[in-house]
Amino acid sequence: MRNVAEVQEVEGASVTAMKIGMRQSSLSGSVAEQRVQRRLTREAPGLEALCQRIIACRQCPRLVRHRERTAQEKVRRYRDWTYWGRPVPGFGDPAARLLVVGLAPAAHGGNRTGRIFTGDRSGDFLYRALHRAGFANQPTSIDRDDGLDLTDCYITAAVRCAPPDNKPTPHELDRCRPFLLEELTLLRQIRVIVALGQIAFRACLDTLKARGVPLPSPRPRFGHGQVAVFANDLVLVASYHPSQQNTQTGRLTEAMFQQVFDVARRYLDANSGQSTTG
Repeated sequence: MRNVAEVQEVEGASVTAMKIGMRQSSLSGSVAEQRVQRRLTREAPGLEALCQRIIACRQCPRLVRHRERTAQEKVRRYRDWTYWGRPVPGFGDPAARLLVVGLAPAAHGGNRTGRIFTGDRSGDFLYRALHRAGFANQPTSIDRDDGLDLTDCYITAAVRCAPPDNKPTPHELDRCRPFLLEELTLLRQIRVIVALGQIAFRACLDTLKARGVPLPSPRPRFGHGQVAVFANDLVLVASYHPSQQNTQTGRLTEAMFQQVFDVARRYLDANSGQSTTG
């Protein structure tokens, strides 16, 4: 394993030397989502079909009850919203080389707006960093009609429904893993994965193993800024999750977070033209 600081020291060299073994109640109701759907249908029809299967999923009774109850009860500041209240699919560029994996939609963020990391403080933190690194056309993410567009980046989550207390069970993670596995299969250009938080990091490792990617021994351990490069030159970067618990306490600063995406950008720029997941 390497950390972000060590990766920066080898800038200009081949990173492969580090090897270690909305207020809409339906997806089609949003003008912005219609544009995204047309792009997916044109460029990645399998990805669009997967998104629709994710939205229709009801496999986990506890998560279904929580997401729907939250959508009905709401909170006072969003009482005029029609909550999404369903599983939240991934979002971004079908030709992306960067995959960002979070934990799960926030109860009054993605579960309200219908787009991952949208309408909450964690999303604000994330999209500012992506904008600075050149992956997003704007630093804000308010709702599905806000004009946000991602280039060379796709964002998803280990669990697709908002879990109670932000804590999915191991069984719920297992049930969602096939979605992430299929995304990795369909997003054929992915070269760098950024895992936001320890649960997402473990989910990425489990998914890569299920995909047949050999994991190093010992198994990589989570730590902010840790970088693992696998035998097929696929890079996994670990980051603390941009939750308020981390950002408001100073455990994760904007500079620390930005460093992660700057490293991802440098790796992609140094290794352009190579495919790893296809």
